[in-house]
Amino acid sequence: MEQNFKNHTRLVAGYHGITALLILSFLVGSIITYCHAHDKVVQHAAMIMIIGALGMIGLFWYARVFALKAQDRAIRAEENFRHYLLTDKPFDKEIRLGQIIALRFASDEEMPALAKKAVAEKMSQKQIKQAIQNWRADYNRV
Repeated sequence: MEQNFKNHTRLVAGYHGITALLILSFLVGSIITYCHAHDKVVQHAAMIMIIGALGMIGLFWYARVFALKAQDRAIRAEENFRHYLLTDKPFDKEIRLGQIIALRFASDEEMPALAKKAVAEKMSQKQIKQAIQNWRADYNRV
C-alpha cells in the first residue's frame, strides 16, 4: 500500500493493543484482588502484583519513548544532511525537531521551500504533512 498523509501512522496490534490490554488487565485484576482480599497474605501478594503491573506500565511506556527519541535524532541528522545536499546550507536554526520530522515526507523538490515556509509560518507537523504535494514514504519508522 502506498503511504500518504492519511495512512502514514503506524500502530502495531501486538504492542499497542494486546500488550497494553494485558498489562492494564493485570493491573485492574491486581487492584480488584487487593480490594476483595480478607487475608493479609493475599493482600500482600496483590500489592506486589500492583507494583509489578505499575513497573510493566513504566517499561511499556519508556520502551516506546526511548525508541522514538533515538529515531528522532537519526531523522534530524538525516534530514539536515539531505537539506544540506539540496541547498548547500544546514537547516535554519529556528526549525523545530517536530517540523524536521514532518519534512522527511516531503520530496527533494519541495523540501527546501517547505522548510523555509515551516519556519516563517511556524507550521505544525500536521500542517507541514498536509502541505506536502509529493509524499516521500517512510516505512522504517517503528
